Amino acid sequence: MSRVAVVTGAASGMGLAIAQRLASEGCRVAMLDLNGLALADEAAALRASGHHAASYVVNVADRAAIEDAYTLIRAEFGPIEILVTSAGIDAFVSFRAMTTEQWEQMVNVNLTGTFHCIQAAIGDMVDGGWGRIVTISSSSAQSGANRMAHYVASKGGVVGLTKALAVEFAPLGITVNSIPPGFIDTPMARRAEERGDLPSIDAVIARTPVRRAGTPNDIAAACAFLCSDEAGYVTGQLIGVNGGWYL
Repeated sequence: MSRVAVVTGAASGMGLAIAQRLASEGCRVAMLDLNGLALADEAAALRASGHHAASYVVNVADRAAIEDAYTLIRAEFGPIEILVTSAGIDAFVSFRAMTTEQWEQMVNVNLTGTFHCIQAAIGDMVDGGWGRIVTISSSSAQSGANRMAHYVASKGGVVGLTKALAVEFAPLGITVNSIPPGFIDTPMARRAEERGDLPSIDAVIARTPVRRAGTPNDIAAACAFLCSDEAGYVTGQLIGVNGGWYL
């Protein structure tokens, strides 16, 4: 799969695992994140292993920064053919205490950031007659989550956006799907556990039907399939990777 792939949120966790998996399958991977030091190190590690990878420090809520990065990506690798929007933030606050600023920040990064990344890349896919877009939503958009109304709403918006774009661009050879992860053992989840916003990892495992936490590689494996030629008849779908939490 020698394609040009852009992965956001690629400095750690699910985004990093996705970038590594796509690189291992032959893609030229452009890695985007706000954490420039970690991002540069991970891209360098991929290059040292013989893969084609480059890093770009970008805030996905900043449309101009995305377009500038895409210009550099096209110059280095070529038109964008695969896009995985993994960048996102979370937060825990009761709905009554939630401020307008907290709501807007969540929506700007998780939903509007996804919109920016897709809209700025979709022209390449239309021109090439082929494209794969995978959004990372959340199983909480299907089930709800306590003290996360703004997060759940933003991820629910990602699901709706995914389905709308799948319908619009299906005739043009472009598929758009979403992975709503369940509990995945990532640095973000560990920080939430340390703050007391999430139960312990062991407690989550005990309640998970498959009796283990998900890993970033679980997400990456599903994403790699959705980005492949073999997935050309799959679009507008939510591919739940959640260990049986949500059926």
